[in-house]
Amino acid sequence: MKVVYSAFFVSALFIGCQPPADNSVNEAFERNSKVVLAELEGWANESMDYNALYAENAMVRPTSFGSSDTLTLDEIKANNQEMWEMFDFELVYDVVLLPGVNVDTKKADGSVRYYNTWKLTVPATDSTEARSGEIKFYESYDFNSEGKIIYQQGYGDFGGLMKHLFSADSDSDEEESEEEEG
Repeated sequence: MKVVYSAFFVSALFIGCQPPADNSVNEAFERNSKVVLAELEGWANESMDYNALYAENAMVRPTSFGSSDTLTLDEIKANNQEMWEMFDFELVYDVVLLPGVNVDTKKADGSVRYYNTWKLTVPATDSTEARSGEIKFYESYDFNSEGKIIYQQGYGDFGGLMKHLFSADSDSDEEESEEEEG
């Protein structure tokens, strides 16, 4: 019986002496995920609280052909406003956020990424009908120590989407595509 008590005591001592688990990366991911969801909601609602979501020195890396290297927060605000004036935005699926990793260590670092499909609609005018198209999109976000977006980049075929939305042939392209599938 002494052996059982001794083994129990040593086990309890060993377990009790373990350092507490560091959960800071998971906590940062959870906190930062809320920021990303608010940013995505801002896009869909065409209204963004930049002060709550973005650091003053935030940068966005545009990834479309011929774009500049980075945009400042003021440029981000101006670009967003232009996009909201041209399009209505809707996320097609429920957002699933995934943890990002540090480029050097390949370990989770509290950054956030997601894959989803956005539906963009050019609203109808007096002379044109509304037009919509969907784009598969990947976006990643890095955060500062205050939990604000410091760096953001997204990837999707915006050139193809713009061609679809603004080309006179895009209606016939859709019909041809549906005929080929059917």
